Amino acid sequence: MTKKYIVRLTAEERALLTELVNKGQAAAYKIKHANVLLKVDADGPNWSDAQAAEAFSCAPRTVFTLRQRFVEQGLGAALERKQRERPPRAPILDGEKEARLIQLASSEPPPGHARWTLRLLAAELVALKVVDAISAPTVMRALKKIGGNRISKPAG
Repeated sequence: MTKKYIVRLTAEERALLTELVNKGQAAAYKIKHANVLLKVDADGPNWSDAQAAEAFSCAPRTVFTLRQRFVEQGLGAALERKQRERPPRAPILDGEKEARLIQLASSEPPPGHARWTLRLLAAELVALKVVDAISAPTVMRALKKIGGNRISKPAG
């Protein structure tokens, strides 16, 4: 079977990978990727995917994707992990909902309360149907991100 993606390292790339492996001061996955690329180099040892996978305790598919990323995107992309296209979970508060939270936190607290608490803000966001559900820690993170300490009035 012929290989679709053939890795051919330049002298500079080979030296950089060798230094990365010998130093051992990088993340384990980077060192593993560097070792794999050094071994599958067509101008070097020219190992098969199965040989490299067995030697470095990874799946043959991992070696294949490393080859592919090196050929298509270059050395930097092959050494790094693949970046996610979108986060695993959509944020609860987007810009418009955060603006509504700021507006609510800046307003007068409900009767019987001296100030807005995180739980009150969370309950009010749900009551106003800004969000379906939200927890107090999520409200806290949103306010902290935008500098929530400037919103509330000083205690005392």
